[in-house]
Amino acid sequence: MADPKKLPSVIEKHTIAVLVANEAGVLARVIGLFSGRGYNIESLTVAEVDAEKAQSRITIVTSGTTQIIEQIKAQLRRLVPVFKVSDLTIDGPAVEREMALIKVVSTGDKRVESLRIADIFRAGVVDSTNKSFVFEITGATEKINAFIKLMEPLGLKDVSRTGVVAIARGEKPL
Repeated sequence: MADPKKLPSVIEKHTIAVLVANEAGVLARVIGLFSGRGYNIESLTVAEVDAEKAQSRITIVTSGTTQIIEQIKAQLRRLVPVFKVSDLTIDGPAVEREMALIKVVSTGDKRVESLRIADIFRAGVVDSTNKSFVFEITGATEKINAFIKLMEPLGLKDVSRTGVVAIARGEKPL
């Protein structure tokens, strides 16, 4: 039988939602926790979600072994002023989306092809000139990655992404 200590550790991607006080320095503390321990942040979004209670929601996509993810969550819970930490990857079904703006510069057939692909991906044109388009696309990260890859040979010039936002399905709030 294999020694469990020698088995390869599986790296998994997790989406973690953190409810925090909306005050100066909180985001810096959260980021400091990750950078100080060498944890990678693949995506980070933050916005105020309750003005009356002065609360913000931070959504972090990170990767690690089960042990590392558990350490991250435990360390986040110890930070002040963190009110709640939820691992949306394991706490139940969740909805995840990302938005991107993608600039494509092209003419002729490539311009027509970029519009055709945008239609297939349900990307909207939010800006247009004689030689460029800016497309807006929303969906799963994989969908956005696929769209960007298809735009590369058609004149992709710039990409701006929001990062993942996520929310648990059902009636239960964060």
